[in-house]
Amino acid sequence: MEYSFEKLTDKIYVCASTNHRFGTDAFLLTHFSSYRRKDKVCDLGTGCGIIPLLMQRKMPPQITYAVDIQADAIEQLKLGIEKSEVENIVPINADLKELWDNAPLGQLDLVTCNPPYKAYNAGFESVLTAQKIARHEILCNIDDVCRAGEKLLKFGGRLCICNRPERLSDVIFAMKNNNIEPKRLRFVSKNPNEAPWLFLIEGKKGSKPFMQVEPQMYIRTENGFTDELNEIYNTGKE
Repeated sequence: MEYSFEKLTDKIYVCASTNHRFGTDAFLLTHFSSYRRKDKVCDLGTGCGIIPLLMQRKMPPQITYAVDIQADAIEQLKLGIEKSEVENIVPINADLKELWDNAPLGQLDLVTCNPPYKAYNAGFESVLTAQKIARHEILCNIDDVCRAGEKLLKFGGRLCICNRPERLSDVIFAMKNNNIEPKRLRFVSKNPNEAPWLFLIEGKKGSKPFMQVEPQMYIRTENGFTDELNEIYNTGKE
């Protein structure tokens, strides 16, 4: 498999391949998560590790567990970590439905996940197995993600997820079904004239019901990316 190293800063690189790539949604979710230096974090279904590596750009969390069931994804992440010379990312090859031995149950401040967007057998399935796993709920579904998040988070810990708008009710139901109360929601559109193509949602373990809907984000103008998206892309660059 051919790899390429994508530069996030002068010191941080992510190893990308045809099987394990990344897009704008990873940048948006990382920013939306509002991670803190003191946080203990887990990124579920990490792929090439783009979200943990993005968190290294500025005030990285205390520790980030990066979990994926696909061994080749974890190998890519290890290459990115090695080139970036970071020490507080822990790559873990495990099934999020079962987690792993000595997982920090009930100890984490933040869990992130950019999950498969399509329900199993919904829509066109690409030929590559890795892409099927990334796009379709073949090995896990949104309820599995929320169940794993609930196990890992301490009381008041946050689960941040992105997904397509047509899956919003599924995500809210799965959160509530696993003692995670949706607290913050933001929709993302390409421009003011188009319907949202993505939503970002934060839930808190054990919290009381009350959800804040934030102003909609737009990512493009006639002249290119919006100032907000440019700021998200450039955060932490030297």
